Amino acid sequence: MSIEKDEAATDGRRGRKARRTREALAGAALRLVLDRGLAAVAVEDVTELADVSRRTFSRYFPSREDAVLDCLRADFDRINAALASRPADEAPLTAYRAALRHWLRDEAEPAWHRRPDMPELFALIAREPSLTAVYRRICVDAEEASIRIAAARLGLDAERDLRPAVAIGLGVAALLAATRAWVRRPAQDDGAGGLPELLEQAFTTLAAEPPPDHPRA
Repeated sequence: MSIEKDEAATDGRRGRKARRTREALAGAALRLVLDRGLAAVAVEDVTELADVSRRTFSRYFPSREDAVLDCLRADFDRINAALASRPADEAPLTAYRAALRHWLRDEAEPAWHRRPDMPELFALIAREPSLTAVYRRICVDAEEASIRIAAARLGLDAERDLRPAVAIGLGVAALLAATRAWVRRPAQDDGAGGLPELLEQAFTTLAAEPPPDHPRA
């Protein structure tokens, strides 16, 4: 094996180990907080469950809240990866909607509606101000990344052209509105009220809304 290949293999192993450590910490934080409540969980509880040091925790997360919500950050990363892979000629909002559909259907990495602890997590976010603040930051960071992706696909300057930001902002608003409705109204046995259906309703509402200069009937 060449030196370059050996270094690449080493880097790959390190990357996989780092990813496993991060996932272990995030998983431990989420389980503990859902079981005990945020106030009853310290960083040391997380590190003990994940069997790592406090110093290791600090290399991955600035706070317990960031660790608890890292699974949501990963979901937004997958959405943006799907957005980046959409055909270049798709309009930004259409591409974002397609990326969300891909994320919802993904069997390998289940989306929120296929993970039984997600409604409880979102309810906890709504009750805990520190989790709310971190969740909002995660959403903003993900939206900014989506805007950059959408602008790059169109060959636009995201700092000068508002179109990617407006389109992505609408898509993110649809996702968050559907998620809030989903958390408040659990799906029925026939699937009615599930996140995929609510998301389609949200996008249908966007499509039905006339532009400001369009007279209503």
